[in-house]
Amino acid sequence: MSRFYKLCLFAVLLVTGGGQRSDAAGSARLVPTLLEDGVMYLRIGSVENGVAAEIATARAAFAATNRILGTILDLRFVEGGDPAAVPGTAAVFAGKKLPLAILVNGRTQGAAAALAATLRAARAGLVFGGAAAGIQPDIAVAVGEEAERVFLKNPYAAPVQSLALSGPVTNDFAPFIDHTSEADLVRAKIKDGDEEAEPLPPRPAEPQKPVIQDPVLARAVDWIKALDSLRPPAR
Repeated sequence: MSRFYKLCLFAVLLVTGGGQRSDAAGSARLVPTLLEDGVMYLRIGSVENGVAAEIATARAAFAATNRILGTILDLRFVEGGDPAAVPGTAAVFAGKKLPLAILVNGRTQGAAAALAATLRAARAGLVFGGAAAGIQPDIAVAVGEEAERVFLKNPYAAPVQSLALSGPVTNDFAPFIDHTSEADLVRAKIKDGDEEAEPLPPRPAEPQKPVIQDPVLARAVDWIKALDSLRPPAR
Protein backbone atom coordinates (compact mmCIF):
# COMPACT_ATOMS: atom_id res chain seq x y z
CA MET A 1 0.00 0.00 0.00
CA SER A 2 1.54 3.35 -1.06
CA ARG A 3 2.07 6.18 1.40
CA PHE A 4 -0.24 8.43 -0.68
CA TYR A 5 -3.04 5.86 -0.45
CA LYS A 6 -2.56 5.56 3.32
CA LEU A 7 -2.84 9.32 3.71
CA CYS A 8 -6.07 9.42 1.71
CA LEU A 9 -7.41 6.47 3.71
CA PHE A 10 -6.61 8.33 6.91
CA ALA A 11 -8.74 11.30 5.85
CA VAL A 12 -11.63 9.01 4.93
CA LEU A 13 -11.44 7.20 8.27
CA LEU A 14 -11.62 10.45 10.18
CA VAL A 15 -14.61 11.67 8.21
CA THR A 16 -16.54 8.41 8.47
CA GLY A 17 -15.53 7.60 12.05
CA GLY A 18 -13.93 4.31 10.99
CA GLY A 19 -17.18 2.39 11.18
CA GLN A 20 -17.16 2.00 15.01
CA ARG A 21 -19.69 4.09 16.89
CA SER A 22 -20.27 4.61 20.59
CA ASP A 23 -23.70 5.88 21.61
CA ALA A 24 -22.36 7.14 24.94
CA ALA A 25 -19.54 9.18 23.44
CA GLY A 26 -21.29 10.15 20.21
CA SER A 27 -18.14 9.25 18.29
CA ALA A 28 -15.91 6.29 17.58
CA ARG A 29 -14.40 4.83 20.76
CA LEU A 30 -11.15 4.15 18.89
CA VAL A 31 -10.07 5.07 15.37
CA PRO A 32 -6.57 3.69 14.66
CA THR A 33 -4.71 4.44 11.44
CA LEU A 34 -1.16 4.69 10.14
CA LEU A 35 -0.12 8.25 9.40
CA GLU A 36 2.68 9.34 7.11
CA ASP A 37 6.16 7.87 7.52
CA GLY A 38 5.14 5.25 10.07
CA VAL A 39 3.46 7.46 12.69
CA MET A 40 0.54 5.64 14.32
CA TYR A 41 -2.51 7.78 15.08
CA LEU A 42 -5.05 6.76 17.72
CA ARG A 43 -8.21 8.85 18.01
CA ILE A 44 -10.10 7.97 21.18
CA GLY A 45 -13.74 8.99 21.52
CA SER A 46 -14.15 7.66 25.07
CA VAL A 47 -11.84 6.28 27.76
CA GLU A 48 -13.71 3.22 28.96
CA ASN A 49 -13.33 -0.49 29.62
CA GLY A 50 -12.07 -2.34 26.57
CA VAL A 51 -10.27 0.55 24.89
CA ALA A 52 -6.90 -0.57 26.28
CA ALA A 53 -7.27 -3.96 24.58
CA GLU A 54 -8.30 -2.25 21.34
CA ILE A 55 -5.21 -0.04 21.44
CA ALA A 56 -2.92 -3.00 22.07
CA THR A 57 -4.50 -4.93 19.20
CA ALA A 58 -4.20 -2.00 16.80
CA ARG A 59 -0.56 -1.40 17.70
CA ALA A 60 0.33 -5.06 17.19
CA ALA A 61 -1.45 -5.15 13.83
CA PHE A 62 0.36 -2.08 12.50
CA ALA A 63 3.75 -3.17 13.87
CA ALA A 64 3.43 -6.56 12.19
CA THR A 65 3.70 -5.04 8.71
CA ASN A 66 5.13 -1.54 9.26
CA ARG A 67 8.02 0.22 10.96
CA ILE A 68 6.40 2.36 13.66
CA LEU A 69 8.25 5.58 14.56
CA GLY A 70 5.92 6.64 17.34
CA THR A 71 2.30 7.07 18.42
CA ILE A 72 -0.09 10.02 18.58
CA LEU A 73 -2.92 9.68 21.10
CA ASP A 74 -5.65 12.22 20.29
CA LEU A 75 -7.81 13.11 23.30
CA ARG A 76 -9.19 16.42 22.02
CA PHE A 77 -12.90 16.96 22.73
CA VAL A 78 -13.04 13.79 24.85
CA GLU A 79 -15.11 14.69 27.91
CA GLY A 80 -16.67 11.46 29.18
CA GLY A 81 -15.42 8.04 30.09
CA ASP A 82 -14.78 5.78 33.03
CA PRO A 83 -12.03 6.83 35.49
CA ALA A 84 -11.55 3.16 36.40
CA ALA A 85 -10.31 2.54 32.83
CA VAL A 86 -7.47 5.08 33.12
CA PRO A 87 -4.79 2.86 34.79
CA GLY A 88 -5.25 0.01 32.32
CA THR A 89 -5.20 2.35 29.31
CA ALA A 90 -2.10 4.14 30.56
CA ALA A 91 -0.38 0.79 31.13
CA VAL A 92 -0.56 0.07 27.39
CA PHE A 93 1.87 2.95 26.78
CA ALA A 94 4.03 2.56 29.90
CA GLY A 95 7.61 1.47 29.32
CA LYS A 96 7.46 1.85 25.54
CA LYS A 97 10.66 3.09 23.91
CA LEU A 98 8.92 4.79 21.00
CA PRO A 99 7.81 8.42 21.48
CA LEU A 100 4.21 9.22 22.40
CA ALA A 101 2.46 12.52 21.63
CA ILE A 102 -0.74 13.23 23.59
CA LEU A 103 -3.10 15.78 22.00
CA VAL A 104 -5.45 17.73 24.29
CA ASN A 105 -7.52 20.91 24.27
CA GLY A 106 -9.87 22.82 26.54
CA ARG A 107 -12.58 20.20 25.99
CA THR A 108 -10.41 17.32 27.22
CA GLN A 109 -11.99 16.51 30.57
CA GLY A 110 -12.84 13.71 32.98
CA ALA A 111 -11.19 10.34 32.34
CA ALA A 112 -9.44 11.66 29.23
CA ALA A 113 -7.75 14.47 31.18
CA ALA A 114 -6.81 11.97 33.89
CA LEU A 115 -5.28 9.69 31.24
CA ALA A 116 -3.20 12.54 29.80
CA ALA A 117 -2.02 13.56 33.27
CA THR A 118 -1.17 9.96 34.19
CA LEU A 119 0.87 9.44 31.03
CA ARG A 120 2.82 12.66 31.51
CA ALA A 121 3.45 11.92 35.19
CA ALA A 122 4.89 8.56 34.13
CA ARG A 123 7.03 10.34 31.51
CA ALA A 124 5.45 8.20 28.84
CA GLY A 125 5.05 11.10 26.41
CA LEU A 126 4.64 14.84 25.80
CA VAL A 127 1.35 16.77 25.79
CA PHE A 128 0.56 18.95 22.75
CA GLY A 129 -2.24 21.46 22.16
CA GLY A 130 -4.20 23.75 24.45
CA ALA A 131 -4.67 23.79 28.21
CA ALA A 132 -7.02 21.03 29.39
CA ALA A 133 -8.64 20.41 32.78
CA GLY A 134 -5.70 20.76 35.18
CA ILE A 135 -3.15 20.15 32.41
CA GLN A 136 -0.77 22.64 30.82
CA PRO A 137 0.67 21.27 27.57
CA ASP A 138 4.38 20.67 27.23
CA ILE A 139 4.18 22.11 23.71
CA ALA A 140 1.39 24.69 23.46
CA VAL A 141 -0.28 25.16 20.07
CA ALA A 142 -3.05 27.76 19.85
CA VAL A 143 -5.99 26.72 17.66
CA GLY A 144 -9.57 28.01 17.71
CA GLU A 145 -12.19 25.47 18.73
CA GLU A 146 -14.16 25.82 15.48
CA ALA A 147 -11.05 25.26 13.35
CA GLU A 148 -9.97 22.37 15.53
CA ARG A 149 -13.30 20.62 15.02
CA VAL A 150 -12.81 20.94 11.26
CA PHE A 151 -9.30 19.50 11.52
CA LEU A 152 -10.56 16.61 13.63
CA LYS A 153 -12.87 15.57 10.78
CA ASN A 154 -10.22 16.16 8.13
CA PRO A 155 -6.66 17.17 9.13
CA TYR A 156 -5.88 18.11 5.51
CA ALA A 157 -8.67 20.71 5.27
CA ALA A 158 -7.65 24.35 4.95
CA PRO A 159 -9.67 26.73 7.17
CA VAL A 160 -11.59 29.38 5.26
CA GLN A 161 -9.79 32.21 7.02
CA SER A 162 -6.43 30.89 5.81
CA LEU A 163 -7.49 31.58 2.22
CA ALA A 164 -7.94 35.31 2.83
CA LEU A 165 -5.17 37.56 1.56
CA SER A 166 -3.33 39.51 4.24
CA GLY A 167 -2.38 42.37 1.92
CA PRO A 168 -2.18 43.56 -1.70
CA VAL A 169 -0.64 41.18 -4.16
CA THR A 170 2.46 42.32 -6.01
CA ASN A 171 4.77 40.65 -8.49
CA ASP A 172 7.65 43.09 -8.04
CA PHE A 173 9.90 40.48 -6.42
CA ALA A 174 8.46 37.32 -7.93
CA PRO A 175 11.30 35.04 -9.13
CA PHE A 176 11.29 33.80 -12.71
CA ILE A 177 10.50 30.10 -12.96
CA ASP A 178 10.90 28.30 -16.28
CA HIS A 179 8.05 25.79 -16.51
CA THR A 180 9.08 24.58 -19.98
CA SER A 181 9.31 20.78 -19.97
CA GLU A 182 11.95 18.74 -21.79
CA ALA A 183 9.29 17.56 -24.24
CA ASP A 184 8.40 21.17 -25.12
CA LEU A 185 12.08 21.98 -25.71
CA VAL A 186 12.44 19.02 -28.07
CA ARG A 187 9.32 19.98 -30.01
CA ALA A 188 10.64 23.51 -30.37
CA LYS A 189 13.95 22.14 -31.63
CA ILE A 190 12.21 20.04 -34.29
CA LYS A 191 10.14 23.02 -35.37
CA ASP A 192 13.35 25.03 -35.89
CA GLY A 193 14.60 22.44 -38.38
CA ASP A 194 16.49 19.89 -36.31
CA GLU A 195 14.81 16.71 -37.61
CA GLU A 196 17.29 14.35 -35.96
CA ALA A 197 16.02 14.98 -32.47
CA GLU A 198 13.51 12.44 -31.19
CA PRO A 199 10.56 13.78 -29.22
CA LEU A 200 10.36 12.76 -25.60
CA PRO A 201 7.11 11.35 -24.22
CA PRO A 202 5.37 13.62 -21.73
CA ARG A 203 6.11 12.83 -18.10
CA PRO A 204 3.11 11.56 -16.15
CA ALA A 205 1.91 13.92 -13.46
CA GLU A 206 2.80 12.74 -9.96
CA PRO A 207 0.00 12.78 -7.37
CA GLN A 208 0.40 15.64 -4.93
CA LYS A 209 1.13 14.51 -1.40
CA PRO A 210 -1.50 15.72 1.09
CA VAL A 211 -0.20 18.14 3.70
CA ILE A 212 -1.48 18.05 7.27
CA GLN A 213 -3.09 21.42 8.03
CA ASP A 214 -3.99 20.61 11.64
CA PRO A 215 -1.23 22.53 13.50
CA VAL A 216 -1.39 20.39 16.65
CA LEU A 217 -1.23 17.12 14.74
CA ALA A 218 1.47 18.45 12.42
CA ARG A 219 3.63 19.54 15.37
CA ALA A 220 3.31 16.09 16.94
CA VAL A 221 4.24 14.35 13.69
CA ASP A 222 7.29 16.61 13.23
CA TRP A 223 8.42 15.88 16.82
CA ILE A 224 8.19 12.12 16.33
CA LYS A 225 10.03 12.27 12.99
CA ALA A 226 12.72 14.51 14.48
CA LEU A 227 13.35 12.05 17.32
CA ASP A 228 13.55 9.20 14.83
CA SER A 229 16.19 11.07 12.81
CA LEU A 230 18.38 11.23 15.92
CA ARG A 231 18.38 7.49 16.47
CA PRO A 232 21.49 5.58 15.44
CA PRO A 233 20.97 3.48 12.30
CA ALA A 234 19.96 -0.13 12.87
CA ARG A 235 22.80 -2.62 12.41
